Amino acid sequence: MLGPLVICLATVEKEREGELKKIGVKDSKLLTPKRRENLYDKITKICNEFVVMKTTAASLNDEMKKCSLNEIEAMELGKALSLLKTPPEVVYIDSPDTVAGRFCTRIRKYHSGGEQLVCEHKADFNYPVCSAASIIAKVQRDAVIGEIKKELCCDFGSGYSSDDRTIKFLKENMHRKEVHKYIRKEWETIEKLKQRKLSEFDADE
Repeated sequence: MLGPLVICLATVEKEREGELKKIGVKDSKLLTPKRRENLYDKITKICNEFVVMKTTAASLNDEMKKCSLNEIEAMELGKALSLLKTPPEVVYIDSPDTVAGRFCTRIRKYHSGGEQLVCEHKADFNYPVCSAASIIAKVQRDAVIGEIKKELCCDFGSGYSSDDRTIKFLKENMHRKEVHKYIRKEWETIEKLKQRKLSEFDADE
């Protein structure tokens, strides 16, 4: 609901994947922020390379008028794959699509490399390299969220719809123009939360 979309693509040699398990890598949602931060440097030393793609809330608002969030994520992953110095043989992807395999088809529109794409639900739970990428993404997003909190002088929590602090903050601060550039206005939850129409507070006014 608040802040950027952050996607990470990480690569690791097959023989080093066990090292990720050994240090306690798992789906980032199952780890505390402190634990994720502690793992971050260890993960980046084990991985061959990683690419992080950040899409601001303002950009998401513009793009989602033209296409779905799944399509935007596929575009970003396509770009990330093209930025890797050494193409991987297999890429495991946590699919946001209701039909997991359909997400691979989306990605192929934006990247035509020779690697095998494996799109699955809960891939970030099932594959250590996916878990590692999710931790990198979450740590970098948390850092951006921290800067936004400083700017707005308020701890609004994680920025996710499941966070009561985020919900409370939005209910009380929809009228603040400086908040608008960080709100994902195309989210259904935002529509439900609005006490007044966001158009009343259009940033261009």
